[in-house]
Amino acid sequence: MKGIIGRKLGMTQVFTEEGNLIPVTVVECLPNVILQKKTVETDGYDALQLGYEDKKESRATKAEIGHAKKAGQSPKQFIKEVKADELMNLEVGQEVKVDIFSAGDIVDVTGISKGKGYTGVIKRYNHHLINETHGAGPVHRSVGSLATTGRNNGRIEKNTPMPGHDGTLVTTNQNLEVIYVDANENYMLIKGNVPGPKRGYLTVKTTVKKNKHVEPKVLLAKEA
Repeated sequence: MKGIIGRKLGMTQVFTEEGNLIPVTVVECLPNVILQKKTVETDGYDALQLGYEDKKESRATKAEIGHAKKAGQSPKQFIKEVKADELMNLEVGQEVKVDIFSAGDIVDVTGISKGKGYTGVIKRYNHHLINETHGAGPVHRSVGSLATTGRNNGRIEKNTPMPGHDGTLVTTNQNLEVIYVDANENYMLIKGNVPGPKRGYLTVKTTVKKNKHVEPKVLLAKEA
């Protein structure tokens, strides 16, 4: 397993030589720096702590500055620990680049979903609308009956779907195919959509599913 931190830049589309259109997400993956290396001997498991993009020391805490200096680095904007048994030959202070992945790899992408603010149960939990007929009253998008579960009438059960803040949750889209990797420009194209807004941080990891690689797509060459 291997992983890297990146940023979501947006979506576009590419074409295969057969003329098939593939919607892709552009993920910028600047070189990640290894800030800490965890091993079975010292921590009970193998993992790498990666840092992405420099942060001004004036905006960092003393703990962040001290932790980064142990690796000979400046504080980082985003830090994530990834299981990376395929990268354990690397040492603290070295870089992880986007070319650890190649076209055809199957990955899981984790990010924080877009925030949607305070929303009702229709949008938040896909509830049905109340009948929009005469006599129903102005409650077509309301929660409806809450304390009539048939078991404890008069008591609202825990985890009952209700209006509230929606989004900004850690979300993982699994089984996504890497369509193209550009090591010179530090980006990759991933088939389909991934969580989060534009410029949002993402963690791209080898999928936990059985199939880790498929035959890469042959893309239509760009005109000179």
